[in-house]
Amino acid sequence: MKNGTAAPGRASIPERTLRTDNWRKAPIITFILLSGWVLYAFLRTVWQAAYFAGPEHYLSPFYSPCVTASCTPEARDFGTWFGHFPALIPFAIVTLPFLLGFRLTCYYYRRSYYRAFWQSPPACGVAEPHAGYSGETKFPLIVQNLHRYFWLAAGLISIINTWDVVQAFRPAGHSFGFGLGTMIMLINVVLLWAYTISCHSCRHIIGGKLRNFSRHPFRYKMWGVVSKLNAKHMELAWTTLATLLLTDLYVALVASNTISDLRFIN
Repeated sequence: MKNGTAAPGRASIPERTLRTDNWRKAPIITFILLSGWVLYAFLRTVWQAAYFAGPEHYLSPFYSPCVTASCTPEARDFGTWFGHFPALIPFAIVTLPFLLGFRLTCYYYRRSYYRAFWQSPPACGVAEPHAGYSGETKFPLIVQNLHRYFWLAAGLISIINTWDVVQAFRPAGHSFGFGLGTMIMLINVVLLWAYTISCHSCRHIIGGKLRNFSRHPFRYKMWGVVSKLNAKHMELAWTTLATLLLTDLYVALVASNTISDLRFIN
């Protein structure tokens, strides 16, 4: 028994699609950008160097929180939970799986990598090449149902990232100070919060189950704010990938003494 567009009763159309526009462009660009970002993030997390600029107290988000004895002592703002890690084990192993899970199960990212990597389907109005589809009812796609829990973990990790920015305003030997790196970290955290709050799960948790908004004016107001951010969820998904990369790259350049941080105060 054939499935999909070849299933019995479906119109027999030999063409894969009747679209005349360049529908391949979007999934190809997505494939290139996501692949490039994942490659950069992988190399940086296993490099285990140039992740902390001591005098400025800049900690890369790819290494936060640094809670292993392998980390530079000054970077362990949350203490030392583990001994020395073997090579290739990311220092932030306690948070990276949850962040990866949050991004992978995100509704927007699902659409993106389903189209770009699995071609399921590659675009609207284009038949996918797969013979069958079980939805998100079997492993591994059943894990997508954990998105709301990954969202909670991402919120906690955003608090940690916020603390990293607070510490960046308290450079070594000074009670207050900031530089260009501090501003980059601050912008990154603000956008990360915007992306996290704009999540569809957050919108549903705040007001999705309310039957009468007039009885819950505060939650209705918050639901409205989240709904406006939710409309920008796609833009925030890509923007935060860019700011994460920029923040890590800047910290790496400063930590490796490739460049000097531009200081505004202290």
